[in-house]
Amino acid sequence: MTEPSHPASTGSTGSTGSTVATDTVEAVVRSQLAKALGGRRGMVEAALPTILFTVTWLTMKDLRLALSVSVGAALVLLVVRLVQRSTVQFVVNALVGIGIGWFFVHRAAQSGGSEQEQALAYFLPGLLYNGGYAVVLAFTCLIGWPLVGFMVGSITGDPTAWHSDKQIVKLCSRLTWLLVAPCILRVAIQAPIWLAGSSGSIDADAAVAALGVLKIALGWPLQLAALGSMIWLLSRNRTPVAPEASPT
Repeated sequence: MTEPSHPASTGSTGSTGSTVATDTVEAVVRSQLAKALGGRRGMVEAALPTILFTVTWLTMKDLRLALSVSVGAALVLLVVRLVQRSTVQFVVNALVGIGIGWFFVHRAAQSGGSEQEQALAYFLPGLLYNGGYAVVLAFTCLIGWPLVGFMVGSITGDPTAWHSDKQIVKLCSRLTWLLVAPCILRVAIQAPIWLAGSSGSIDADAAVAALGVLKIALGWPLQLAALGSMIWLLSRNRTPVAPEASPT
């Protein structure tokens, strides 16, 4: 996900600096997406440790070294952030992801799994996360309360007022489905490979190599495509944050 060059808002901050005035739903969502992604730097910090793990494992076949390299890179990025006194959110996210992956690897090792099986275990949390994320987001759309709508509520100060406007609900549902699509695609492609590698249907090393390449290929590039689609959709219309009052 690269940093989209969209405006943070279409209005200005109030005297307290905590409320941002916006004219349209599109402006609100663009602003919230920019914050959530953290720009180019935030995206690199979130992706680099995983990429280093994958590349190190594929080239060196040393699981402990791969984990050490990915953790080391994340810690270096964290120190730089702390020295610069800027947000550490995205580095911490990467460290949490590595920590969860290490926990799965540790459990696989405790149960007597080979190094290849341990490497496969490292990829399991990502599959579970994408599957769970897709289910939750899809559910919010199916019940008529799309998650993106709460982005609007977080700006306007009323978390549910947006739901009374069918036009806003429709737009937010489309945007939420665009967030769901990459997760579904990742699970649909990677889960069969992971299952085949775990069951012995295909060579475990081949499965790990495929999962490593796919994790990179279906990571930021796929997310970029989804976000590009969202930005295109947001650029088409101007949906008022609050519906105009009906004439009396």
